[in-house]
Amino acid sequence: MTPVDVQRRFRTEPGDLYRLFMFVGLLFLGLTHLPNAIYDVANSRIIATLTMLGVWRYCWWLVHLVRAQLYARFVFPRYRSQCEAIWQGGWRPRRVVYMLTTFREKRETTEKVLGSIVEEARTSGIPTWIFFGTSDRSDEVIVEDFLQHAARNIDVKLVFIRQNLPGKRVAIGLTLRAMCRYNIHPDDLIFFMDGDTYMEPGILRRCLPLFHLFPKLDAVTTDERAELVGPRWMLDWTNMRFAQRHLAMQSQALSRKVLTLTGRLSVFRAHNVLSERFIRMVESDYLDHWLWGRYRFLSGDDKSTVYALLSKPGSAMMLYVPDAVCCTIEHVEGGGLERTKQNLLRWSGNLLRNGRRCIALGPHHIGLFIWWCFMDQQIAMWTTLAGPFASITLAILDGPWVLVATVLWILSTRLVLSLVLFIYNGRINIWYPVLLYFNQILNAGVKVYIIFRLSRQRWRNRGDQKSEGSSGWLATWQSLMANYMTAFYLGLFVLAVGAYFRLLVLPDPRVMLRMLGMG
Repeated sequence: MTPVDVQRRFRTEPGDLYRLFMFVGLLFLGLTHLPNAIYDVANSRIIATLTMLGVWRYCWWLVHLVRAQLYARFVFPRYRSQCEAIWQGGWRPRRVVYMLTTFREKRETTEKVLGSIVEEARTSGIPTWIFFGTSDRSDEVIVEDFLQHAARNIDVKLVFIRQNLPGKRVAIGLTLRAMCRYNIHPDDLIFFMDGDTYMEPGILRRCLPLFHLFPKLDAVTTDERAELVGPRWMLDWTNMRFAQRHLAMQSQALSRKVLTLTGRLSVFRAHNVLSERFIRMVESDYLDHWLWGRYRFLSGDDKSTVYALLSKPGSAMMLYVPDAVCCTIEHVEGGGLERTKQNLLRWSGNLLRNGRRCIALGPHHIGLFIWWCFMDQQIAMWTTLAGPFASITLAILDGPWVLVATVLWILSTRLVLSLVLFIYNGRINIWYPVLLYFNQILNAGVKVYIIFRLSRQRWRNRGDQKSEGSSGWLATWQSLMANYMTAFYLGLFVLAVGAYFRLLVLPDPRVMLRMLGMG
């Protein structure tokens, strides 16, 4: 078997190239013929600062790109060669265990997920156990009907675990506890899978030998793609995010750690996930907050699993397998904007909740690079908003042509970043510069909003679960305080950026002291 390119095969089509050349041509005409007030000498401080912020962000992108290329072209190919030798030599794990959860999934989706498991069991010849966490008998009927005719003459064992409380975390916890009652060896390999995610062929061959090659390897996660039934722009946005993820994950894996072990598909050693500490963290993970008190995580089980491994004594070893691919099937109704907003609220909230405690582990425990990656996620939301705020304020003071120049600047810089994402996506998509900026601004805004409301959670595509908050006067006080803190920090941000760019004139401190009778 020839491994899939870790870089994704790049496909060029005449239409894509034509649209790219048109985009670059129009951008060049705009830069050379439209008034660019932002280049006036009076605005040099804004230019210098935006350039400084841009250089910082671009250098960080460049660091990730270099590290990702090192991993993809030098480090991982060596791993792949060794793993192929292990597999060709006849090594196989004693069994493969799948932990799946589902919630009233469409029949065709469930059958496609199970079909990928059955095909891997058939081609690999490895005994397979499937522990299926369900919430409704209808899901179980679909699974039974499919396996009865598709899994004949192969070694597949099926166990259902019916959850008695709502929520994916409850389903995972009950399923893991059920596994503890079976004869699962500590070194058995357990796949965590979502009920809407299927494996592309060869995933066992690409992932499992890594655990034999590295006896201390705790977990691996894979590349992701999407089959999205819904608006075309949302599919483009999802593919762009997965291209960013593909780059970042390879960069992180060079440190033999990753920032998240996706719940869509990750593989763990059994002794890690069947420990009481791990199970309790996944099923009832929580944080203590000065305003919201103790609140449980509604979603974000992938953040809990990675923290459980990172925080254990000696930390953990985790790898990204860029030539192993899982695919998520998503059905989006309507225009998709509301679903996008809700997804970002959920993802950004989980990221902020988990990031702070991972930072608290310290660079000595998780490594300097991974520690700084967590730090950067907390900082980037403010630096992203500095440019738009300065441009809008300057447009109010100097005229609307500043906004034209800003748009040209945004499209130019995001086009440069998109050229890299084209490679990691495997195809040119001319909408990436726009979608990239849309994603950055919306994500930053969502983070600023959610940072003081971390207990507010909602999961629309899992039965529309909502967090249970306080009531009465306490809820009113918490809401008012969250609004106050958001306004306070935004006010400080506006003052700091405005004063630095000299868009706001602050009074002389000596005058203020005299007015207060202190001078």
